[in-house]
Parts: sequence; structure tokens; C-alpha cells
Amino acid sequence: MKSDHILILPGWQNSGPLHWQSLWQAQSGYQRVEQHDWMRPLRGDWMGRLEDVLLSLDQPAVLVAHSLGCQLVAAWAAHSQNTGRVKAALLVAPGDAEREELRPVLGSWSPLVLKPLPFPSILVASTDDPYCTYERAAGFAKAWGSELVNAGARGHINADSGLGDWPAGQALLQKLIQI
Repeated sequence: MKSDHILILPGWQNSGPLHWQSLWQAQSGYQRVEQHDWMRPLRGDWMGRLEDVLLSLDQPAVLVAHSLGCQLVAAWAAHSQNTGRVKAALLVAPGDAEREELRPVLGSWSPLVLKPLPFPSILVASTDDPYCTYERAAGFAKAWGSELVNAGARGHINADSGLGDWPAGQALLQKLIQI
């Protein structure tokens, strides 16, 4: 699989330079789906941007989503007629955009899409994620038909979690690429 067919989907506020998504992009040449507004994300805008990038590719992609990026995958898959352009998805630390404190900024993301994804997926969740309880993440995995992986107490599975380039996550991505 071509490295630019691995699409990095950061969440709200993007992924900084020490985030595993950014490290993977720098090391492997994966393509980040740049959004027009990382600070005030609108679901429809983000879905349209993902669709545009997928339509520009000559073969199916593997999605690597973090936080709100996981909700993007579910929302896009429920509305797109081009889901065949995705081979699989790695969904990491799904953010819960329906949390009361997030509604002012993430209001366009409610209601969350809880329909099965039409491609294989693995959801990795932490037991102490401040943006989504493990139980809620397990519910997302069930609704989306994703294999659930318990990462233990790893916070939001981001740069603050001290993962570096996260070899365990790379192994999960390779599993999906091989499907």
C-alpha cells in the first residue's frame, strides 16, 4: 500500500508535533487530511474534506483517526456513497462530542452516528481518557462493529501519554493494512 494512502485524521485542535500521528506522518509519509478549521470543527465541513481527499486517491485508503477524527469516520461512512474507497480504519481514543462541556464547540457533531462501519476497524480506548469513558468507547466499538482494544490507563492516547511513535499502534495499523 502506498504511504500516502494511509490517511491521518486528527481530532479537534489537530495533532501537535509530538503526537504519534504526527510522528507516523513524518516517519512514513502518511497523508494528513487537513481541515479548514481545527478550533471550531463543523461536521459537514470535515466530512466534505475527507470525501475530497478519498476521491483524489487511485486506490482504497486506510484511515488512522484520533479523538474527534473517529467521530468523523462514523459520520462520513453513514453518509458517503464512496465507502468502498476505505479499506479499513484504526480508531484511537474516540472523543465523546456529546459531553456537556464540549457541546458549545462541537454542537454540530450531535447526535453522534452509531451505525456499523462498512469496512473493518479497530478501536483503541484508554481506561482513563478524560474525553470519553472506557464504557462509552466500548459502546462506540459495538455500534460501529469495531474490534475493541483496551490500551489500559493511557489518558487520551496522545503526546501527553508518553507513547512516542507508539509501536503497539503501528502493529495494529499493520494488521489492518494486511486485511
